[in-house]
Amino acid sequence: MSTPTKTRRAKPKASSARKKSVRAAGASNASAAAWAKRVTGRVTILVAPTLVKFPWAVHGFSTRKGGASKLVPVHSKTAAQVLNLGFTEWDKREAVEANRDSFLRALGATKMRLITLRQVHSDAIHLINRIPPDTLSGDALITRERGLLLAVQTADCVPVLLADTKRRAIAAIHAGWRGTLARIVAKTIGRMHMEFGSQPADIFAAIGPSIGRCSYEVGPEVATQFSSQFANAVEWFDVPRELKHGLSEDQFVAGDGPNPLKWLSMMPPGHDPPPPSVQLDLIAANRWQLLDAGVPPKNISDSGLCTACNTDLLFSHRREQGRTGRMLAAIGIRE
Repeated sequence: MSTPTKTRRAKPKASSARKKSVRAAGASNASAAAWAKRVTGRVTILVAPTLVKFPWAVHGFSTRKGGASKLVPVHSKTAAQVLNLGFTEWDKREAVEANRDSFLRALGATKMRLITLRQVHSDAIHLINRIPPDTLSGDALITRERGLLLAVQTADCVPVLLADTKRRAIAAIHAGWRGTLARIVAKTIGRMHMEFGSQPADIFAAIGPSIGRCSYEVGPEVATQFSSQFANAVEWFDVPRELKHGLSEDQFVAGDGPNPLKWLSMMPPGHDPPPPSVQLDLIAANRWQLLDAGVPPKNISDSGLCTACNTDLLFSHRREQGRTGRMLAAIGIRE
């Protein structure tokens, strides 16, 4: 059973700036509607059109639907059953293990060995040639081995799955803002080239559900760091139109005072307002890394789903104030 997913949209009372940012995100993602939901029992997973056409690969992005975990939402007193796939403090280990078994059944991967990470918001990438004896620390996994299911956990951060169709190599990547800043997606493609001879033109990518620009406010220090690393970072932040027009790279961040984002203020020197929050588009930043590495645009698909705007379907750490579950983005090579 397959049904189209919803595209990112702001909440009904969102500001006009938020609505514009959502439309911009959707406009760059022509393939969002092609993502499908698959329901097995009570478990719902999402599959990407860029990866589903390769019979040698199995992949899927979990949702919160189904599962044996009982979670009381922040603004409710009633517990709901959810598919939590992370070993969180509020959940029982046996419930998470049962949920993972259900997820593997939904993927058709019950005979595969699930490999996860202790994620640390880094650019650490692990080559997996065998089942590791202990849980590895890092934020990306790559392999060409059959029977292994690589997975990363998310609840707002960006999950990216890669498949090299010529050399049958795969990768699972967790990209929060720190990992994105460290270029983990680009570095993973580089590591695949080094280990397997992968060429970017042969790589297909799926960017899974994550927090959208519409809901992701960050402080000026984050904008400062991105502007120091990426020449086009201004395009990934919401900036007032009258200030953004005509900005050059060196005008994106200027000054060492309490408000380092002078382009957000038209106050005279010495009368700066408190440092503003800006909205960051992590999806666009990671899509740019794929394109900059040489992955063709037609090979990239984004789910179009914002975790914070779709908490009926997805977990969102920020929207649910930390009391939430974890989803898995998984990819493997069939035996």
